[in-house]
Formats: sequence, C-alpha cells, structure tokens
Amino acid sequence: MEKIIPFTIKDLAKITNHRSGEIKFGEKMITIPKDTDSLDFIKNCEARYVLFGIPEDIGVRANYGRPGAASAWDSAIASIANIQHNRFCKGSQIVILGQLDVVQLMKEVANLDFNDIDDRSKLSQLVSKIDKDVSHIIFSIVKLGKIPIVIGGGHNNSYGNIKGTALAKGKPINAINFDAHSDFRILEGRHSGNGFSYAFEEGFLKKYFVFGLHENYTSKNVLDTIKKLDDRVRYNTYDSISIRREKDFTQEMMHALEFINDEPFGIEIDLDAIPNIACSAMTMSGFSVEQLRQFIYYYGKRRNAAYIHICEGAPDLGEDKNNHLIGKLIGYLVTDFIKANGSLLPII
Repeated sequence: MEKIIPFTIKDLAKITNHRSGEIKFGEKMITIPKDTDSLDFIKNCEARYVLFGIPEDIGVRANYGRPGAASAWDSAIASIANIQHNRFCKGSQIVILGQLDVVQLMKEVANLDFNDIDDRSKLSQLVSKIDKDVSHIIFSIVKLGKIPIVIGGGHNNSYGNIKGTALAKGKPINAINFDAHSDFRILEGRHSGNGFSYAFEEGFLKKYFVFGLHENYTSKNVLDTIKKLDDRVRYNTYDSISIRREKDFTQEMMHALEFINDEPFGIEIDLDAIPNIACSAMTMSGFSVEQLRQFIYYYGKRRNAAYIHICEGAPDLGEDKNNHLIGKLIGYLVTDFIKANGSLLPII
C-alpha cells in the first residue's frame, strides 16, 4: 500500500521504555518486515487487530475547527507501546500497519484560510483525496478478515472507514457514534462534520445511531433531517441521560445495539464528547472517561463489531506538561476494545 508510511521495528524500539522484569506491548506488537508485501504479511500473521494512524487535521480545518488532531497518532502509539503485556491483554494481538502518508497534504494546507471560499474548497478537495486512501486501506484490512483499529485525525475519516468496510463486506454497514455532534450535516463539500451524511447518501451507511448528542450544539436542520429518517438514523442526547436523568446510560446502550446490530457495524469515538480533553471542539460538560470505556467494552463484545475509530484528540492543544495524557487515554480505549472483542458475544 503505497500511501502508508510503515512503522518499523526500529520505530517501535525507540518509543518503548524497557524495564527489567516487565514486558511491554512494544516488545510484543508485530511490525511488518522491510521489503515484505504488507497485505500478505497481515493475512498470514496471527494478530487479529491492525493498528493504523491518520495524522491529519485537514477535515477539521475545513469544518472551521482548530487544528491539532494530527498529533494524536504519535502520542497514542507511544503510550500503547508502553502498556504492560500480561494475562489481561497481549501486545502480540496487534500488528502495526503504520500511518497514512499525509505529509505533503499537511504542507499544502498550512497557509490556507477556511474563511476564504476558495481555500475552503481546496481543503474539501484534499479531504476527498484522504477519503479515497482511507477507504482503500480499510477495505484491504477488512477483506483479509482483520479488524482495523484506527487512530485519527479528524472525524472526516469516518467516511473512509465506513466505505472501506462496506466494500469489503459487499453491503452497507451500520455505525454507532459516541459524539457530542452528529457529523450528519449537509453535503457542502467534505469536512469533519459530514462524514456520516456523505456515507449515508452514497449508500455505504445503512443505519446510524448517534449516542450522546449535545442539545446545545445540534442544529434544527440536523434534527429535522434525522426525524425524517427515523427508520435508519436515530440518536439520544447527553442531556436526557446525564442531566435530566430521563434515560439510563446502560439501557440506552441496549436500545442502540438493538438498532444497529443486524449488520456489521463500526464503532466511532469522538473524544470531544469527554470533558477537558484537548480537541478542536473541547467541552466542559459530557460523559466520563469511565462511561466511554464501558461503551467501548459493551459494543466491542459484539460479533458484528467491524472496526473502531478513535478521533479528534489533539495533544498539541493540551498543556505542555501533560500532552501525553490523550495518548494514554487512547491506549486504555484500544485495550478495552481488544479485551472485549476477545470474549465475543452472539450477534443478538
């Protein structure tokens, strides 16, 4: 796959902090040997999960957001490499594919202004280029019978995840999105706020559930659109669950599962749903980290779980002394998914 910057065993050794008497993920995770066909290697290795990074924030910029999400991959892989390999979770379950090569694209957007209509058009065009690459890579992984673990980048990459998985499965898939926003906005050119609406419009997304919408930041237009599509697009709100207590968090997970579990589904996680996490749309109110981890474990246990995508975290926007914490959080989420997926439950 020419659009991939491989992650080598030397790269892994540089970020793994070795300690006597301990075994870290970085000592057990699998990398693809140099001059080896990556797809053949992934197909034949025993690892079930393929770790893939998308270090871009072009879709965020195109959506009037603050750049910074490009930094999550480096932070995440450094933290994942230093998780303990033990009876609870083993690093050998993961093969590291590497990261999408967006170096030139990121240089091209450095001086673009999203307030300029021509620049905004250029940003959207670049997002469409990324879409093609992501969908091809995800298609290739899923077609081999492996499960992608995707670290973003912006939430624009939901489109490529959904399209690639749908093409590999030969049919539209479903998605559940843990997010403060629907990302189901109008088809106005690609950006991080309309990945799901484009996937839906183009026939790759069958059913879509948004878990924990923030009522203050969801437009009337989006709510009206979803209402018209109630048989295929549904949501609950953070406010109804955690503020007004009209709904129960666990019961809502069950209801959402009933809606999306009839087909393979993607698990989409936007870190802007968690308070005080540095990202382009940082919030002060939202679900807890523990609730997010429970959410991932709950859906990860299902046989129809086709991939997980963790996005929008932006360590570059955090405090200098603690910018490693987003990577550490992503490490928890990745291992929660693997632990759950290793003890699969029936489809229904």
